[in-house]
Amino acid sequence: MLKIFKIVAILEGVSYLALFSNMLAVKPTNLVLYKTLLFPIGMAHGILFVSYIILAIMLKFEQNWDYKKFGIISLGSLIPFGTFYVDKKYLQNV
Repeated sequence: MLKIFKIVAILEGVSYLALFSNMLAVKPTNLVLYKTLLFPIGMAHGILFVSYIILAIMLKFEQNWDYKKFGIISLGSLIPFGTFYVDKKYLQNV
């Protein structure tokens, strides 16, 4: 399950950055393209975010993570590049 979580973490981080760059780079220059890309990127990010949180909760009990480690891993999904930090710091040996 850790391998699946690692894959979801990376994909969630990439989708978050894609959504963020769509907002910052595409919206000011091309509003039509922004609106076209918003739904598929946003939906993918939403599904990956929910999957990340559910898997983190499941792994908290399976791996006996303490609350500090679980909190850091959970907050990693809210910060840009946070999931990459979680992958490097906590999931490197998978």
